Amino acid sequence: MKFILARKGRMTQIFQEDGRVQAGTVLTAGPVVVTQVKTPETDGYAAVQVGFNPQKAERVNKAQRADKGFMVLKEFRAEDPSELGDLSVGSQITLDTFEVGDGVNVVGTSKGRGFAGVVKRHGFHGGRRTHGQKHSEREPGSIGGGGRAGGRVAKGLRMGGRMGGDRITVKNLKVLHIDAGRGEIIVSGAIPGAPNSLVEIVSMPKAPNSKK
Repeated sequence: MKFILARKGRMTQIFQEDGRVQAGTVLTAGPVVVTQVKTPETDGYAAVQVGFNPQKAERVNKAQRADKGFMVLKEFRAEDPSELGDLSVGSQITLDTFEVGDGVNVVGTSKGRGFAGVVKRHGFHGGRRTHGQKHSEREPGSIGGGGRAGGRVAKGLRMGGRMGGDRITVKNLKVLHIDAGRGEIIVSGAIPGAPNSLVEIVSMPKAPNSKK
């Protein structure tokens, strides 16, 4: 199991050996420091907690000061304790654990859009622009009535509301390039989130019948 924390950067292009071009996202990753190792015997599950972006002690919550003062603390769970290897408190995890061609899943938080109507949030077409319509071009239309759900608004009905700010996992991405000296890794495709936002890079889980 490979994992690391990173900050999202710009998008770029990588040219393959056969001349094809591949879009990718530049991420500034690690190093992260192991602050806690959890085991099934003591905690009921196997996991590693890591710290990212060192911070002054006076700027860290009092409950977290024992973890050497990091701006970010994240936990990565493992189904099998053996997946965590020989990690111990104080160990550093760097980009050296990844290789070009590795398959990874990237987790990020999508950009917050604030309150959005049904046209922007759900792709509604809106009302007609003619035949008496005046201010209902982007309205949702009827949301209930006696003939639907017993005269109440059905649960889960698509309506306007707060949009974005969701935790999104993009799967089956590929590591295109690694520059360990600069702490940069380029992952194929686009990744959710604003520039400099925090993302998690986790190796894809192996298939149950995989021999690797």
